[in-house]
This record gives sequence, structure tokens and C-alpha cells, in this order.
Amino acid sequence: MKVRAADFLEYDKENQVYRVSPEQAVRDDVEKHYWRHVGVTILKDWRLYLMLVPMLLVFLFWRYLSMYELLGCFKVSDSVVPVSQQLFSGFSYFKRLLVGGDTLSTEFWRALRNTFILSFYGLCFGFPIPIILALFFNEIRSNAARSVYQVLTYLPKFMSTVVMTSLVTMLVKQGSLTTGMGIISQAMESLGLISHEVANAGLLNNPSFFRSIYQISGIWESAGYDSIVFFAAIIAISPTSYEAAQIDGADKMAQMRYVVLPSILSTIVIMLITRIGSLLNIGYEKVLLLYNTNTYVTADVVSTFANRQSGMAGAGASAGTGIAAAAEMMNNVIGMLLVIGANTIARKASNTSLY
Repeated sequence: MKVRAADFLEYDKENQVYRVSPEQAVRDDVEKHYWRHVGVTILKDWRLYLMLVPMLLVFLFWRYLSMYELLGCFKVSDSVVPVSQQLFSGFSYFKRLLVGGDTLSTEFWRALRNTFILSFYGLCFGFPIPIILALFFNEIRSNAARSVYQVLTYLPKFMSTVVMTSLVTMLVKQGSLTTGMGIISQAMESLGLISHEVANAGLLNNPSFFRSIYQISGIWESAGYDSIVFFAAIIAISPTSYEAAQIDGADKMAQMRYVVLPSILSTIVIMLITRIGSLLNIGYEKVLLLYNTNTYVTADVVSTFANRQSGMAGAGASAGTGIAAAAEMMNNVIGMLLVIGANTIARKASNTSLY
């Protein structure tokens, strides 16, 4: 491809010479003094940039510097010797987890399968609920009533994981947190949904009910808080769109379908991509507080598997740290690939993407 002077210069017929156009001169000046403009902008709004310092420090120490420990996936783990001085072991930990053929490999594949199933159920059942809540909040005409309902749905998010799991445990059990029948267990037994033996033993001791309890408690905890983003997108819709739909004879359901949902589609796509990105990032705190040895078959996830292996149990203190790091790294790599895939599909399907 050949570049000609006429592509960047204007021809002065009077003097018969090429001159830089005023627009190009402005662009050249901006490019030449780019960093000066950046410095002036930072000095002008230095208070705002100062507020970014704590966030940058958090990302630096808890996100980026911690990546150095991922080298433990490829080195002989030793809690005494620093990672930089440990011997290189290649992909031995990954091979043992993936194709080891022993109990450790079986437990890892079970944990990976449970992680994906729990996350997939949360995506299918937990993602639409905040959108539906935001639509309902938008239809409430009383500001006082809407504020009360919103606060009631936001409150569970501000409870600690320990308090939330304790409430869940007491609802399915009674008195002691290890034995007895809870209110929900009694109601399900009265309706004939479960037997007396299952109810008396506790739903959290039954592997068949762990996933349902985990998902329902997760929706109860975060649905209201997650609806804030969608509700903010809904209230930003121009009232003229509703008026035009009403003139065309659209009722409330038709307005939601043809006005509200298309207007917040970009927000839904962005939130869906971020949700898919964290599809395999299930925190171990909630699972650790709810599961037990009886429910390992459906409750054990990669995070709890890594937490268990990094201690004295499982593969031992020396190899356990490397096994745990390898398991978490594979989990994170899969999550990154899911983000890239979801973003690519969203960009081609709806011209809306995260990057």
C-alpha cells in the first residue's frame, strides 16, 4: 500500500505547494504533546486519581503479586524453601490430577464436575431472578413501598457468610446444628416430599439436597443486590419510549417485552459475560460451612479440594501445596477461556461485548 502526500496534505493551488490541513495540524499537536495533556489532566483532577490509590494497592498485593506463588504448580513444593529456590518439577502435578488414575485424580475430577454443575445451575436459575426483580421494582409506583422492598431484598447480601450459612443450617435442622429436624424439613415431610428418616437426619447430610439448598440460599442472598445494575439501566430508559408503546396499544407485558428488555439488552449481555467468567470461581467459604463428609460426592468443589490438599490431609504437606496450586490454576485457566469464548460469541451475536 503506497502512501501519498495528498493523503495527509492539502494542495495550495495559488502557491502550488502542499500544506498541512488545519485538522491534521491539530492532530499532530495533540499527538506531539499527548503526555503533557495527560499530566495536566491528572494535576487538574488529582483528588479523583488519589482515590484510586487504595484500589490499585489492593489489586497489586492481592491480585498481581500473589500470581508469583503460581510457580508452585511447576516446582517441588516445600513450605520451608521459598518458591524461587525450589526445584523445577514440570507438569507432574497436572499429570497426577488429570491422568493419575489414583484417588487424588478421582477426587479432582469429581470436584471439577461439582464446580461446573453448581455454577451452571446458578447461571440458569440465579441470573434471571435479578432481572425479574428489577422489572417488578420498576412497576411499583409508590417510592416508599419500592424502597422498603428493595432494602428487604438487599439485606441478605450484607450478612456474613457464617451468619447466612448458620441460618440455612437452622432452617433445615433443629436445636443442635448437627442433628434434628428444621422448619423446612418438617414442612417438606408434611407435604410428603421427603421421608421421616431423611428429614430427621437433616437435609444437609443428604447429597441429593445439597445443590438445591446451595442454589436457593444463593438466590436469596444475592438476587436483590444484583438487581441494582438492571434497575439502574431500566430507570435510564426515556419516558417517551413508554408513551410511544402506549399509543400503539401495548400493555404492561408488551412494554416489558418490546421496550424495557431491548433497552437493557447491552447491560444483560455485559453482566452475563462477567457471570460466565466467574462460572468456575466458587468460593470455598460457603461450601466449606455447609458440606460434610456425607455430601462430598455432590458438594466438594475445586476450592475446597485445594484447601483440603494444601493442609496435612490428602497428599501430604509437601506435595499438597503443589497439588492445590495446580488445581486452582487449571480452574482459573478454564474460567479465562470461558470469558474469551462468551465475549466472542456476544460480540458476533449482538455487537455488544466486554472488550
